[in-house]
Amino acid sequence: MEQFVIQSKDSLCRKREGGAEKTLKQDIIAFYHNDYQGGGNWRVSGTIENLICTFKNDITPYTEQTLTNAAKRLALILKKDMPEVLRLSGKQSLRVCVIPRAKREDSYRKNQLYLRATIQYVTKHLAGFVDGTHDIIRHTNTSTTHLARHGNGGPGELPYVGITKDTCSISNDVIGKDILLIDDLYTKTVNIDEDCIQALLDKGARSVIFYSIGKTISRF
Repeated sequence: MEQFVIQSKDSLCRKREGGAEKTLKQDIIAFYHNDYQGGGNWRVSGTIENLICTFKNDITPYTEQTLTNAAKRLALILKKDMPEVLRLSGKQSLRVCVIPRAKREDSYRKNQLYLRATIQYVTKHLAGFVDGTHDIIRHTNTSTTHLARHGNGGPGELPYVGITKDTCSISNDVIGKDILLIDDLYTKTVNIDEDCIQALLDKGARSVIFYSIGKTISRF
């Protein structure tokens, strides 16, 4: 696991009404399990790229056994990394939230929600963590960013400042809590994660720490 900082100054994103502004109002401590190389690695079993692609389950349909194996592998990763995040945070406990998928909650099959289900399972079995995996629920479609560059993003808008508040319901249970926000992949400049972090802070979360399974290698 590696640590980095999501910097407010780098969170520039378009505004829906035109122009651009910073998505984040403060720097955020963040962690990730491994580098994400991209390319054709998603086809190679055992890679972090393949693991993330398997959970998305929206390009190549995967068998139940493949999904179960991916869940087991992710559980091992989380059981190792999450306690270390808690230790480094200096917090007594963290409420675990998950970045929702791009489309409405009810548009996904159960076998496309294994990522959140695995995070929830591990959270419930680790000391010092509270299950908030359903605190953020998407009610309005957004563009699927990992498919949008090929013209397959589907209905909904690409990221803009405030898109989380506009398209998601956020539980009052986050108010006053120290949050660990988890996503499958962090890519600098996409700003989905940054926008969700700020939405949690604006909702009243006491603090937010970010963790992703993969982090796209920055080209700049």
